[in-house]
Amino acid sequence: MLRSLRPRSGTALKTLKPSMPQQRVRMLHHKDDGKSTDASTQPDAAATTLTDKYEHKRLSNVPKTAKGYEATWLNALAERQKQLAQGKIIDSYVYSSVKSTEVGEKTRKDSFAYLALPFREDASVADFYVNAAGRLRMGQIFQDLDALAGRIAYRHTSPAQPVIVTASVDRIYLLKSIDFMADYNIVLSGSVVWTGRSSMEIAIKATAIKGDLPAEITEDSLAAEDTFLTASFTFVARNPETHKSLAVNKLLPLNEKEWMDFRRAESHNAAKKLRASNESLDTNPPTGEESKIIHNMWVASKELSKLSHKPPNVMSMKDTNAKSTMFMQPQYRNRHSYMIFGGYLMRQTFELAYCAAASFSHAFPRFVSLDSTHFKAPVPVGSILHMDATVVHTEHLFDRSSKPKVTTVTHKSADGNTVFHFDSSPVNELSTQKGALLSKPGTLIQVKVDTIVQELASEKKNSSGSFIYSFYVHRDADEKTIGKPGYTTVIPETYSEMIEYISARRRAIDTAAYANTLRRNNKL
Repeated sequence: MLRSLRPRSGTALKTLKPSMPQQRVRMLHHKDDGKSTDASTQPDAAATTLTDKYEHKRLSNVPKTAKGYEATWLNALAERQKQLAQGKIIDSYVYSSVKSTEVGEKTRKDSFAYLALPFREDASVADFYVNAAGRLRMGQIFQDLDALAGRIAYRHTSPAQPVIVTASVDRIYLLKSIDFMADYNIVLSGSVVWTGRSSMEIAIKATAIKGDLPAEITEDSLAAEDTFLTASFTFVARNPETHKSLAVNKLLPLNEKEWMDFRRAESHNAAKKLRASNESLDTNPPTGEESKIIHNMWVASKELSKLSHKPPNVMSMKDTNAKSTMFMQPQYRNRHSYMIFGGYLMRQTFELAYCAAASFSHAFPRFVSLDSTHFKAPVPVGSILHMDATVVHTEHLFDRSSKPKVTTVTHKSADGNTVFHFDSSPVNELSTQKGALLSKPGTLIQVKVDTIVQELASEKKNSSGSFIYSFYVHRDADEKTIGKPGYTTVIPETYSEMIEYISARRRAIDTAAYANTLRRNNKL
């Protein structure tokens, strides 16, 4: 479930800045007059206070209930205890009833919304979105994408006020990298592109503009060639009184492009269900080609186990594991108060996946895609979230412009002796698109993050879903703070790990097909 952002003019969404000046925070120290430059009078906690306040204001436009009460956690907690005492189940503190259940028609323009991130114009905004390598911190963007998608969903379902549930993140894909983010103003924008009875598919794109922001931002005012990221979300509407699905307004496409997008999304939803049943390794054994890859990995794992000094750019799958456990606090709840904001979960899983990929490659990885992710269970405030990240697949992109086709990587030990040859059978090709991320030799690293929710009132732990992130590491990374990673390789050792690898390879094939279709449809 999602939380909406504060509206700007019309359909716009406003970028918020910290409203608590630094000099106010200095008052935490009784000797500080607000003008002193003495570091001893400026507590380090000031930075944390400012950041937390900024995050809370940016992500939580706390609405009021019908009775005029602010939806603070203390008010929501008291209301839930009151309702539970009466034997009622409460899904939303903000919406206790549905204003209307009448189903009408709406256009894409009716749900269009955007969020402007003026990095070029405001360095303080950029500083909240930059990572250690000086590039765009994607975890922050994921929070905004999810919040914006929620805003779009509520615009489409109005005047009804259902509980909106995130069913899935169907794909987030980076078309090209933004290396110098301070040179751009970023606009995230989107609308509903398909509807079922109670479900909606929302398409969002991120646009990087080198000049000033347009005076009026519409779907047509953002040039396709400036698009650097695409995202697709599926939401389901629920009745907060009956807890059952709630019909949403039907989408009315108005032109050829809107009809094509509608039919494409409809076809995608049907194919997604078919693929989930036909491609699962739980019911469909590996193909002949995949069995050969499994045998190659078994041979490689045997060779690797015999070495006393392993190559620095080869690692067993089990050694790539990274874990994190977090208590779910109310500061990151969604607009209905009782569950954690989906964008916050995406951000946390991404950060852990990034840690796993960075530790594995000894480099600053670049985000490529988030594969289809289904939210199996919500994450309540007051629960414990366990996250488990593992590198499950690597594939190598080669420069084939002046050489015969190559698929095998030779890894060498520290003394220069050949260790083993490994054929990962890559499924992606180097992109010929100017400025594309995958245009140079390197390694694609796929990280799977499994999430488990533990509620304090029960011994039971439930899976909340798996997040699949893909990263790219340039073979000859030239950042001054790191070395040259070369081609990095993960080696599964057990049969279950090899099945994870083959499942990941199938996802990589889907991602490659999606990227090719995207470029063809958008002529990128």
